Order: sequence, then structure tokens, then C-alpha cells
Amino acid sequence: MPSISINLKEGTLAKNTQQDLIVGIDLGTTNSLVAYMDENTGQAIAIKDEEGSNKLVPSIIHFLANGAVEVGNNAKGQLVNNPQNTIYSVKRLMGKSFTDIATHSQYFSYKIIDDDTESLVKIRVGDKFHTPIELSAEILKSLKQRAEKALDRSISKAVITVPAYFNDSQRQATRDAGKLAGLEVLRIVNEPTAASLAYGLGTNQSQAQTIAVYDLGGGTFDISILQIEEGIFEVLATNGNTFLGGDDFDRAIVDYWLEQANLTAKDLQANKALGQNFRLAAEAAKMALGTQGIFETTINKEPFSLSKEQFNALAKPLVEQTLKNCQQALKDANLNKTDINEIVLVGGSTRMPLVQEMVAAFFEKPVHTKLNPDEVVALGAAIQADILAGNNKDMLLLDITPLSLGIETMGGLMDVIIPRNSKVPTKAGREYTTQVDGQVNMRIAVYQGERDLIADNRKLGEFELKGIPAMPAGFPKVEIAFIIDADGILRVRAKELRSGIEQSIEVRPSYGISETEMAKMLLASMQNAQTDMQARALQEALNEADQIINTTEKFITKNTEHLSTKEITETQKHIAHLKTTLASKDKDKIHAAIEQLNDFSRPFAERIMDVAIASAMKGKKI
Repeated sequence: MPSISINLKEGTLAKNTQQDLIVGIDLGTTNSLVAYMDENTGQAIAIKDEEGSNKLVPSIIHFLANGAVEVGNNAKGQLVNNPQNTIYSVKRLMGKSFTDIATHSQYFSYKIIDDDTESLVKIRVGDKFHTPIELSAEILKSLKQRAEKALDRSISKAVITVPAYFNDSQRQATRDAGKLAGLEVLRIVNEPTAASLAYGLGTNQSQAQTIAVYDLGGGTFDISILQIEEGIFEVLATNGNTFLGGDDFDRAIVDYWLEQANLTAKDLQANKALGQNFRLAAEAAKMALGTQGIFETTINKEPFSLSKEQFNALAKPLVEQTLKNCQQALKDANLNKTDINEIVLVGGSTRMPLVQEMVAAFFEKPVHTKLNPDEVVALGAAIQADILAGNNKDMLLLDITPLSLGIETMGGLMDVIIPRNSKVPTKAGREYTTQVDGQVNMRIAVYQGERDLIADNRKLGEFELKGIPAMPAGFPKVEIAFIIDADGILRVRAKELRSGIEQSIEVRPSYGISETEMAKMLLASMQNAQTDMQARALQEALNEADQIINTTEKFITKNTEHLSTKEITETQKHIAHLKTTLASKDKDKIHAAIEQLNDFSRPFAERIMDVAIASAMKGKKI
């Protein structure tokens, strides 16, 4: 199917041309980039800022007092002075609930809300509640604006990269962020795949290759093993450490200097300016020792130095940790070092000669270092974008689904199971549960479209899963699977996993929709992305509030004897306040009321849980 062009500025459909520009975006944890394919040279180019100096955009968002948003270097300058209103490392929160990141919450200086649910995490800034999707959209908007200024043309389409280990929820969150930023996300591409493309690996479809992509960034490390055959990239294994990166090399230098100066980390905590001076000097030393034998500096009027040999001794244990991850990835892929044909280095920290030497020694062959490791992922994304634009005829793109497919969930929301542009044939599934005690039937309504509310999408069909065993709400496990065959025929299957009860239907997802109608649906989804996101956020807040109210009222009724009169009375007041707040239709006020109810009820809920556990374990030995 030919691609469809949308002119966002004019709100019209446009005929596709070979000059239709699709950008590649590396949405990074620490820094982000946008790149494009130059029509004249045929080379992928990372776009610089207006001053023509920086290609990297720090992935940092700062909220000003007037509600305005700053992204990039201006926001980075607020990390020390205004940390509670400055958001960083938002990529680590994409598609996550508070439960997922609870053990790492101390690494974030801003307020992450524990709403005691499995819903997506929310970040509180002042009296507003933001999702990682909304925050990532701000970074993507900044990249989109940079590209439009540099190229003097409207940009509405993009390929965005994600780590190979990102799950379906994280990938969907990245798609949603792109849509909210005014971008049609044509592909979500694995970062190691993009890096391989940047080096021209996989372009020869007659040659099968196994590639190791070693990605050492500022804060994280990833190793991915890829199999490339006939233009298809398959991730065989991934491994890594989400808290090991260039910052740790800097910290090793700082610790070395502190020992020389008879200082401790507590001294730096007490004097943040001194700590910043040490950190910046360590970073400068790490970079300088890539090309020179010794580094000398003065910190707080005291001289400090570091030789290349001393630095290598400090850095070696950290690099060895990454090589253990490499060994595990090979083991998971059932491969030996000799099975690896190429090694690609990604991330600014791979500039260190020691890293290059140790990785080459581990795999027993040379590593690719020709391209800028900070840019290689974005450049690969631009190459993939160029293929999608139809300008690269050497690589074959598999057929794809023209519109997203999903089901109706509580509150009339569309839950996407197979995103638009997924390769076919394909299969995807997700688990759901019941909302009402004793529910024995579940209606599954299948929809096609890009809007957040099912009322704005096209219904393809529905069926009912009957005979679910009567259980309390939340206990049944219903897996809903979408399977699209090579002919584009969709089969939807629902199965209650505890009992084995199953039902399915067949539909043809693109039947009866012309290309023009399809394009109008895409255009409507992008033009209404902001209002759609607000409507979804409000409905999710209403759903969450209903569940919290219901759960808390049941809890009070069941545990009245273990609660004081004051605890019951105050909890009922919080519930009444939350019920009143629902009428405001203000998601931020609803979230604030939910947070107040949770904060108040959590201590005695935990107390009663401890009593229940103690009672259950009484007389038993562990």
C-alpha cells in the first residue's frame, strides 16, 4: 500500500512524492537527536541547533512558574537550582507503573506518585500531574521544531528508536508521545537495528550476519545480539545494566581524588558546588585521557592530576562488568564469540580507548568505530525513514497493517493491541480481567483507528466470551489475542486462562476503507491528539477513582473491628471528597484527591495486612 502524506499546517491530505521527508529520532535517556537523509548526498545527517554547534538535545524538561516548558540545555541548567520542577531520565519511566520503578525512586529528584495501582506512573510538578508520555512529547516537539527550522519545511512523520528490551507497553507509550508531539510514527525501530543500518550492515540481503551491538551511554549499558538475514533483523538476546554508564567512570575518578585529598562523599554532599567542580573536572579528565598521557587541574585551589595508566586501572573493573553482560547475552543466544561477525559500538562512553580495546579483545575481532557513537542510532533511524519514504529501493519492506487494531475497555477507551504499521503476518495479545464480582460473561468489541476513544474509531465486530467461572472482580485472567495472517485477515481470540473457556471471530481489518478515508482517520488522530490525550487521561482518572472508592469501601466494611472510629470517619470524608471531585471533570484535582485518600489509608491498611499475615503464620515455622 502506498504511504499517505498529511499536511499538518494546512490540515489537508497531500499527494505523496519522493521528496516526502521522514526524519529519524533517537529519543534517549540522557540526550536525544533528530536526523534526516540528505537528498543531494544520500548521506544521513544529524541536525544541529540554530547556532550550528550542538547536535545533542539533553532529554530534560523544566517547568517555569508561568507553566511554560523548556527543553534541552536551558532545562539542564535548572537541575541543581530547581530540581523539583526539572524532569530527567523520563525514558526510564515510559510504560512503567510505580511498582516497576519503586526500588529506584530515590534516583529521581522530582515527585513520582505512588497511587497503589498498576496504572502508568505519574509525575507531580506543582499541582499538575504529568505522564511520561506527555513529558516525552515535549522532547519530541523540540526535536520536530529543530528539524523544521533547519530544513525550512513542515515535518509530520518520523521513525523513533527504542531499546531492544522495550516491551509492548513501552513501545506503545513511545508511539503515543510521538502522536502528541504532532508526529505520525511510521516505525518504532530497535536501537541496535538502527545502529547496524548506520554502518550498512544488513543491506546485502544475500548475506546472513550475526552482530553484537555494544551500547555504553551516560547512565546505562546494553548489549544486543542480532541475526540479520534477507533484510530481516531479529534480536536473539539482550542484556545490560540500567545503572552503569559514563557517570560511573566519572565517579571512580572523583573517589580517587577524594582519597588523595582526605575527603569523603559526605563532604561533597555538604558542599554541592565543590561536588559539581569535582564531577566536571573528572568528566574533563576522562575525555582528555583519550588522547593525552596525563591530566592536571586545580579544584578549590588544590592541584589534582591523573595519568592514563591510573585512569585505566580505575575504569577496567567497570568495563569488565559490561563484558560479563556480553558473555551472558551470548549464552542466552546459544552462541560463541566466534559466531559474531561484526561488533558495533554505540554511546559516547565507547570513545574511551580502553573500552574499544577490551571489547575488541573480548570478541577477538576489530570493532566498528568510524561513526560518531552519539549519533549512530539517529543516523540509522534516518536511513530507515528513507527506506519508508521509498527513496531506497535496495531494501524490501514487509507488508504492514494500515491502521491500529484494538478493543474497547472501561469508559469507552480504545486499547491498541496491534499498532498501525506493524508487519504482517503478526500476533499480539494482552491479559484482561473482570470489573464486577461474579461476572460470567465478557463482551469483546474490536475497533480499528488511531483515536483514544472508541466513539471516534471504526467498529469491526464484537463477540461475547461466555462461561467465565464466577469469581471476585480481578481474579479471572482473560487473554485476548489478535492474529493477522499473510492475507490481512484478522482473527480475535478470547480465552479465560484458569478455565480454558475460549471464543473467537474473524474480521478483515481494512475492508470497506478507502485510502482517502484511511488518511482522514490518520489526520483526525493527529489534529486531535491533544484533546484525545486529555479525554483519555480524564477517563482513566475517573476509572481509577471508581476502583479506589469501591476497594476502600469494601476494605472498611471487612475490617471495621480493626479500625478506630476516627480512621473510619476520616476515610469516609476522603471518599466523599473524592466523589465530589469527580464532578469537576478535572484530572489533576481527581488525582490529587486519590493521592490524599491513598496517603491517609496506607498506614492502617499496612497495619491490618501485618496483623493478617501474623495471624496466618501463627504456629508455623519458616
